[in-house]
Amino acid sequence: MTFPHKASKSTQWRLRMGERRALVVLGDFMMAVVALGLGIALWAIADIPKVPLDDFFRTRLTGWFFWLPFLWLLLLVDSYDPRKTDDRRRTFRAVTAAALLALVAYMAIYFTSEPNSLPRRGVAAFLVLAYIFTLLWRMFYIQIFTAPRFLHRVLLVGAGSTGQALLKVITDLWPPPYYLAGLIDDDPEKQASDLYGYTVLGSSDTLLEIVERENISDIIVAISGFMRSRMFEALLDAQSRGVEITRMPVAYEELLGRVPVNHLEADWMLRNFVDEARVGAFYRLGKRLLDVLGGLIGVAILVVIGPFIALAILIEDGSPVVFQQMRAGQGNRPYKIYKFRTMVTNAEKEGQPQLARENDDRTTRVGRILRKTHLDEWLQFVNVLRGEMSLVGPRPERPEFVEHFQEEIPFYRARLLVKPGIAGWAQIHFAYAATMEEMVMKLEYDLYYIKHRNLWLDIVIILRTIATVIGFRGR
Repeated sequence: MTFPHKASKSTQWRLRMGERRALVVLGDFMMAVVALGLGIALWAIADIPKVPLDDFFRTRLTGWFFWLPFLWLLLLVDSYDPRKTDDRRRTFRAVTAAALLALVAYMAIYFTSEPNSLPRRGVAAFLVLAYIFTLLWRMFYIQIFTAPRFLHRVLLVGAGSTGQALLKVITDLWPPPYYLAGLIDDDPEKQASDLYGYTVLGSSDTLLEIVERENISDIIVAISGFMRSRMFEALLDAQSRGVEITRMPVAYEELLGRVPVNHLEADWMLRNFVDEARVGAFYRLGKRLLDVLGGLIGVAILVVIGPFIALAILIEDGSPVVFQQMRAGQGNRPYKIYKFRTMVTNAEKEGQPQLARENDDRTTRVGRILRKTHLDEWLQFVNVLRGEMSLVGPRPERPEFVEHFQEEIPFYRARLLVKPGIAGWAQIHFAYAATMEEMVMKLEYDLYYIKHRNLWLDIVIILRTIATVIGFRGR
């Protein structure tokens, strides 16, 4: 009888990606709470000569001030991507962008409110301290938790095409998500070979020996076809010794936030997109309420900014101002989409549909600005109110492209299971796709969203989209 081995102390302190993200959020919140306390103290010290301490807490310190740490976390939501939390440069940029956005937003509220109705010193002290403390905490986190001793030690099982695809992902990521000791495979031709700088260390016969020698904490199984019984038994023995076993698609999703379309089988798609991807009535109701609320806000803003956008388009390139086009909706049902025109008239002179490209030479000068800020999409809030689109979902494609992509890309039709959206998981990671390879990558993001969709993910995507718009990171 085999008994599980007790995990070492070093293994116990190796956090998984979800645990590391939770730790970062908790640390950010603690830093914001400390910044709030010190900010109040500095504010009170500056006002004590003019206002008694009792009057300060009773009249100056209003309830909304205590919500600042939570608002700070919302502003930081774009920085919780693992590729940002583990990278100093990206972390610095993300936290700085959050602080600048907070400053601009508060200044806009302050100068449009009644005189002397809002504090300056308290909010300024909080923002400065929260920015400094958050950066210090993030640098400490990166220094400690990306060190080799805190990384999971991983063994990759399978050196075929599926294993090599995951191996390429791991080698392309920096900083590395974990320490990869090497690979194992039962194919004699692969023994002792090198792939992307990693060695095939052995086979199923030596798996347990390698686990012990390399102090392996996790095994990723990247075998897409038939698995020999010896390998299966070795994996069970490793699991009984406390080693975590993860399938390649799960690891791929954790690392990239995408579904590995080219390395999936039909039964996986049916299991995840028919059995497990069903959503309840509460989610459908909540999503529709969110769509209606967001649609009303979007249309209200459109009434204000629409005339100025229309005037800019007319001055540069004349009419028409609004661009209409058929798109494939949920279930491949066609509908008409509305956008502010960003390209020259007759952009498709030959009559053949063309994909939009980054830095497309058909785009007007006003159109480039509208694309950078995503203001060209604002008319689609009308489509949202009509129920043809959602605030969040895969971007709608033209029926001609859908028909073509279904023939070229595996499982492309699955993205039509949900309503198309103004914002999407693919859009915050990846913008225009001009090649078939990029279309596959975009589909991987869309399928990840469909598989994991929930109200919280929708809200995160909306917040990150706002950060993208304000940062002029559109294309």
